[in-house]
Amino acid sequence: MRAATGGGISRRRAILVALGAGWAGYGGLGILLNPRADTTRMLDHITRWVSMPALGWMWVSAGAVGILAGLVLRCPRIQASGYAVLAAVAGLWGAAFTLAVPAYPTAAGSACIWVGIATAVVLAAGMDDPPPAHLRKARRWT
Repeated sequence: MRAATGGGISRRRAILVALGAGWAGYGGLGILLNPRADTTRMLDHITRWVSMPALGWMWVSAGAVGILAGLVLRCPRIQASGYAVLAAVAGLWGAAFTLAVPAYPTAAGSACIWVGIATAVVLAAGMDDPPPAHLRKARRWT
């Protein structure tokens, strides 16, 4: 895959774009267009203050930030902000489902998934991309 400038897309940027698209899709399709009743009930710790449509747009916006941050070339600070936004939204969801476990035991599965995803996003943010091909050592098979 080649970027418009002729360089290859880095793994960190590709992760940002892929996660951003997933976040936007989840917010648009899973929350705005088709909110599940169980999810809405389990998120009552958040929905006391923020409506589900607002939360759906938060996911869509976070996804857009992730996609845009992934498309920016040679700017690790913008990439870091994209990762921070994606991790914050997943972490919020993980915390809300964790708080819901005493009242809704089935929320434990969602809590584990969202906390794991938030942790994976933070770990991916700290990954280094491999150096360009012209700076890598040649591999020799012995």
